[in-house]
Amino acid sequence: MERDTSALAPAPVPVAVVSPQFCAPHVVPLTVTKKAMSFSGGDFTVTDDASGAVVLQVRGTYLSVRRHRVLHDAAGRAILTMQRKVFSMREKWKVFRGDSTAANDLLFTVKKTSIFQMKTKLDVFLAGNTTAEQVCDFKIKGSYFERSCAFYRGNSNVLIAQMNRKFTLSNVLLGKDTYSVSVFPHVDYVFIAALVVILDEIHRDRSK
Repeated sequence: MERDTSALAPAPVPVAVVSPQFCAPHVVPLTVTKKAMSFSGGDFTVTDDASGAVVLQVRGTYLSVRRHRVLHDAAGRAILTMQRKVFSMREKWKVFRGDSTAANDLLFTVKKTSIFQMKTKLDVFLAGNTTAEQVCDFKIKGSYFERSCAFYRGNSNVLIAQMNRKFTLSNVLLGKDTYSVSVFPHVDYVFIAALVVILDEIHRDRSK
């Protein structure tokens, strides 16, 4: 069944966290699929539903103490590196440009809003945020166990993307997790894809 994106309102201001080249003037419908079996536990494929083409891939590092995920474009070039902070009470991830983990290449940080929470709530802080992680730039809210989450600008009600679980017979039989993601116009779809991956990683830690 095709998604009805006609009612989705565009974000009023462009959101270009990684690069303006990843911002489209229309809704970008993506499918994020996690491999059922992966040695690293973190291999994902991101497909553009409009064209059917694979646009991004995420690969994990086998037996990494600092859980390490690298997001590549279709040509295999590293766009982002996602790294989990060890011994963080609020499950914190840092995201860097390219295949770097240097402080000056930091793009944004993601962490749980609170230590104990029934619903999914994550705060996203851009590298230039000067509030000592007190005021977030973006927020994710919803129910990850129901695989339904919304992405907002700061603490506002301005939606920039939505995510829902995609149920198909093949996914159930193969044990794959597949997410249907709608990225709103002028919003960086690579940024949103990275947030979906981090959501999955945090949920996996919570379910252990």
